[in-house]
Amino acid sequence: MVRQAEADGIAAICATPHIRADHPVRIEELPARRGELEAALVKAGCRTRVLPGGEVAADMLGALDGPELAEVTLGGSGTWILLEPAPGPLDQRVEAAIEDLRIRGFRALIAHPERHPAPDFVDRLRRLIDKGALVQATAAYFTDESTGPGMLALARAGVIHVLGSDAHSSLAGRRVELAPALEILAETEPVKGHLEWVAHTAPWGIVGGEDVVTPFRPGDSE
Repeated sequence: MVRQAEADGIAAICATPHIRADHPVRIEELPARRGELEAALVKAGCRTRVLPGGEVAADMLGALDGPELAEVTLGGSGTWILLEPAPGPLDQRVEAAIEDLRIRGFRALIAHPERHPAPDFVDRLRRLIDKGALVQATAAYFTDESTGPGMLALARAGVIHVLGSDAHSSLAGRRVELAPALEILAETEPVKGHLEWVAHTAPWGIVGGEDVVTPFRPGDSE
């Protein structure tokens, strides 16, 4: 997977194990496991870095204390949580999760929004953005004929801020690559005027724990 990332020009990957009830991930073990991985990558001559992270299910927040959440923040900076909404359309549960994180000193990056369609999908995403969240879309869906038009509609609505690969294996499924999707966004308003922000500024700001503010708002291209 790191070799795929290197070929795509990706300098760093956040390892995002699922933090949810049906995955027996032990947060306290993650630093040591990541250290083992980093050592193996150095030995193999890989240049792409692997950073801390996690994909936290919204319904798990009540079971995690502050230090546990900080351990799975993107980049390990203690600020941004990759938040996985509950199955089905986005609703008050994810809004409550964003507010819970805000009160506890964290920010939310919404994972794979394309899995939660609804007739008022864009409006639901706009509400989450108004609450301080940013949105991460899955890059592979931009290049798929069946999903590409829907992803472009979201991008044109200004409700996508960064991309993730959502890759789970090097052997099958989505590859660890962002460049093909970024090429498409380079021709898509309102993102194309802010491609550097989408591809570099925002991701590095997120892993650095910065107060990342989007340069475009929902509806800017309408």
